[in-house]
Amino acid sequence: MSNDRAKIAQYEFTIKAILEGTATALFVYMWFTRYCHLFFMVDVPFDSFVIILVFHLCADGFTVHHTAAQSIAELSIDVALTSFITNLIMWLCLSVLSAVKVPITPLFVLFMIECVLGVIWAKRCHDYYFSHFPPKKTLIIRVASNDEHDIVKAIRLSGLDVRYKVWEEITPYIFLCNPEHFLKEKPEAVFLSDIDASTRNRILQKCTLAGIDTYIIPTVSDMIMQSSKPLHIFHLPIYKIERESTDLLYLAVKRLFDIILSAIALVILSPVFAVTAWIIHAEDGGPVFYKQKRLTKGGKTFFVMKFRSMRVDAEKDGVARLSTGDNDDRVTNVGKFIRAHRIDELPQLINIIKGEMSIVGPRPERPEIAEKYEISMPEFALRLQAKAGLTGYAQVYGKYNTTPDDKLLMDLIYISHASIFEDF
Repeated sequence: MSNDRAKIAQYEFTIKAILEGTATALFVYMWFTRYCHLFFMVDVPFDSFVIILVFHLCADGFTVHHTAAQSIAELSIDVALTSFITNLIMWLCLSVLSAVKVPITPLFVLFMIECVLGVIWAKRCHDYYFSHFPPKKTLIIRVASNDEHDIVKAIRLSGLDVRYKVWEEITPYIFLCNPEHFLKEKPEAVFLSDIDASTRNRILQKCTLAGIDTYIIPTVSDMIMQSSKPLHIFHLPIYKIERESTDLLYLAVKRLFDIILSAIALVILSPVFAVTAWIIHAEDGGPVFYKQKRLTKGGKTFFVMKFRSMRVDAEKDGVARLSTGDNDDRVTNVGKFIRAHRIDELPQLINIIKGEMSIVGPRPERPEIAEKYEISMPEFALRLQAKAGLTGYAQVYGKYNTTPDDKLLMDLIYISHASIFEDF
């Protein structure tokens, strides 16, 4: 197993080195052919160092788990996004250092080349991974009567059955009655779900001592602990648990980015706005936009803006209902298309400019629906520690059928690690 870990570490180092090395080489070429004549005080080593640093930070998510969990198309999109952010930062740096206007066209050409190479890189990574890393023999330990987190189904639906081969699924009681029996079979991965803290700790001790990789589906308490502060009082190590308090400097920088990026997006996407508005109105003659009361930080309410994707009389009885996705007969034909491509969410850029939302944060929920969730899940209100966002963890990693419990966990992960880098 130690050899496998060494192979994985080498693989992760190699794929990142290839990405960073290729990006740096392309930029050095672009520097000598397009930019160096504009500068007197800046040299190639400085720029190379900057681009390696930026690209390394942006490509931090390219791990063996990332390669296994995503398709070639998704990996290619991630590379394209990483390249775009890196090139944008480099152009801004060059613009600050230059006394003349820095042309952006060469960096755009560089971006297109990086996108093509990214597809090739993603294909090679995928092929190499699945030819050198066989599926892990996996043991699932969970409470059999609780299907809230069906790990076997989740592994299959996410395509990770090529990475984790479920060997056996048992309850915590059965495992603890004879842990040696299961551990001597040498499982390579153990997944724990819906197990009380005391029992879970006993299982973790056994698996850790046996040197087995163990994965835990966290609880809300686990997420709250992530943002705790370690202290040393009474001659004891203590964790201080408090309501999330975000740094004021981070909030100021985040607001600045929200304004700048939203304004740029509104200008660039204005043709999309115009075409979408025309098609929606042409279908049934109804209004283009739809406003709805939502919750944001501290429980404050505001009216979120969307392109209308349902019939005008979708809630004529006044009862708030969650959409059932593709099977919802209230969704119009145009609505199905703009929902599938998330175009219906674009007017929320206006909410962001107004300061009612942020680009990244927990999605705003309707007060009536949030109230229903909080009856059985009071901790759902913890999402209101951060300003509502256009997108967030639950949107990136979840789907329309992701449960409210799992969405809450994803949002709390973001809140406990909020930063500008996480936002990007």
